[in-house]
Amino acid sequence: MRELYLSDSLSRSKKLFIPIHEGRVGMYVCGPTVYGDAHLGHARPGVTYDVLQKLLRHLGYKVRYVRNITDVGHLEHDADEGEDKIAKKARLDQLEPMEVVQTYTFRYHEAMRELNVAPPSIEPRASGHIIEQIETVKKILDAGYAYVSNGSVYFDVRKYNEDFHYGVLSGRNIDETMEGTRNLDGQGDKRAPHDFALWKKAEPQHIMRWPSPWGEGFPGWHLECSTMSEKYLGREFDIHGGGMDLLFPHHECEIAQNEASRGTQGVHYWVHNNLITIEGKKMGKSLGNFITLPELFSGNHPKLAKAYAPMTVRFFILQAHYRGTLDFSNEALQAAEKALDKIMGAYEDLKKLAAPLGIKPTVKGTEGNPAEAMAYGEYVDDTAPDTLPEGVSPEVAAVFNGVYDALCDDMNTPVALAHFFDAVKLTNGAKDGAVKLSAADYEVLLRLWDDIVFGVLGLRGEHSAAASSDGHVVKGLMDIVLKERAEAKAAKDWARSDAIRDALKAAGVTVKDTKNGAEWTID
Repeated sequence: MRELYLSDSLSRSKKLFIPIHEGRVGMYVCGPTVYGDAHLGHARPGVTYDVLQKLLRHLGYKVRYVRNITDVGHLEHDADEGEDKIAKKARLDQLEPMEVVQTYTFRYHEAMRELNVAPPSIEPRASGHIIEQIETVKKILDAGYAYVSNGSVYFDVRKYNEDFHYGVLSGRNIDETMEGTRNLDGQGDKRAPHDFALWKKAEPQHIMRWPSPWGEGFPGWHLECSTMSEKYLGREFDIHGGGMDLLFPHHECEIAQNEASRGTQGVHYWVHNNLITIEGKKMGKSLGNFITLPELFSGNHPKLAKAYAPMTVRFFILQAHYRGTLDFSNEALQAAEKALDKIMGAYEDLKKLAAPLGIKPTVKGTEGNPAEAMAYGEYVDDTAPDTLPEGVSPEVAAVFNGVYDALCDDMNTPVALAHFFDAVKLTNGAKDGAVKLSAADYEVLLRLWDDIVFGVLGLRGEHSAAASSDGHVVKGLMDIVLKERAEAKAAKDWARSDAIRDALKAAGVTVKDTKNGAEWTID
């Protein structure tokens, strides 16, 4: 099994990944609060941890991947006072809160499916684990790190900090957390502003409420992840993922809750993806500067120059390292679209070049069509090879080793993609007769595409109109037009041949004449 290194936010270092149980990985990732459509900012953790779990599986691990749905307790401004985000949406739309939850959970799943993000192993909802969360609060109270105040229960940060270090993940000290705490109406129930709610008393107008030993109320936002991660992954588990914006206070509070309720921080590797920005600012619903995924896919937003296919969006995300910032722009998305075209075009060329040698793609049960294999984003189970076959050229070996080295070095997807573009150059050279590739070279390159591009990176050929649901119509029409152009060329009717080419160019289709016939791409 290849060695994998991951950046751990707690130790602030890149560490060799050693699972708690050999050959098995438990991973928990903070999922969405479902009160509106998923936006581009939600796509980044969706894609990042999808790649991580697929990479782990490809390296030979059995993975239990848990991603929660927050459907209660997440109050406005991520604070302990104010209206529940879902309850507010329900009030504005005159719906039951669980109607809002059902609608936007379904829409989130659809958006993730379009991005070829595989479903998690388990997807628990906060509202389905109220009893377990109440039990966690009892344990924290019994340990002496919480107090009851006017029907609510708060975590006593100062008391906890006497025995442990509140701020161990974020690097803050307790005085800094006090300075950064909002002074909101109703915080008089707390002993200190930096204390956070474990259980909130429900005011008469609050819709979402459950009975508890302290009165009717609802769980605090941070509590659900501590409770559900322990239920499905145990007191200690391998990886906890989420956006960097959750590092404080959400994940900091999780560590405190874990230590107080079960006597351990619980998580061995804290992995955080960075944000997607728009005009240099964090993209978020609360800031009103977000672009939803349905808007991206349809082009229906004033900041969009055109519609962008889901695979273009996924490729755009993978072009940056998950820990680096990624700024939205139409230019960046259009560059991603063209780069993805090259990757997919090279795969088609490889299949054609390898076919006379009797070499076919290795995607199981699909006759070389990876889109059929991964209709729901699921990973095609094929473990990473340890060795290369005999007869592989140094250039292809360098591509192979470079791709795996990059992915095993903290999921460095941009470097891995750079090696694939080296493979694209080799493929183009073989196509033009300038490069000689062996049967072993074709075997390795096709498997790299099948295992990594379509498998671990989760890309597929649905990146242009020619591969969309009506792509077969476009291809059929292009076959007719190019046949007519070929007949014009055979008759030496150059004027008509050039006129067809120029008309296609004006319509956004580029035709290139090769020794194997005309090829076309949508610009």
